[in-house]
Amino acid sequence: QVQLVESGGGSVQAGGSLRLSCAATGYTYTSGCMAWFRQSPGKEREGVAAIGSGRILYADSVKDRFIISRDRDNGKVTISLQMNSLKPEDTAMYYCAASQFNCWVTPLDGRRHNYWGQGTQVTVSS
Repeated sequence: QVQLVESGGGSVQAGGSLRLSCAATGYTYTSGCMAWFRQSPGKEREGVAAIGSGRILYADSVKDRFIISRDRDNGKVTISLQMNSLKPEDTAMYYCAASQFNCWVTPLDGRRHNYWGQGTQVTVSS
């Protein structure tokens, strides 16, 4: 059974940085796509960044500010999201997601991902 657990959320002032991590257990798709999504109240879920299958993709809203990375150690896969130059509009619940599919077809579409974490809150104050 695949389980995703996020950590690293919190509160920060605009211009600051945070690093999110997601530990995936039971996830055996070595070429599978993993991604970060976010959602704030009253807004649709937004794909932030995706990694896998030799590809990395960012939403335009976070390009050049966020960096996604992926690591595998002893059967556990971890993805991280380094968030720099944070803005108040980055405030949202951030979710880790994983797919059995690769990242070559709409990786920032939530419908492509089978597995989801519970989310971690990021709050950026002005």
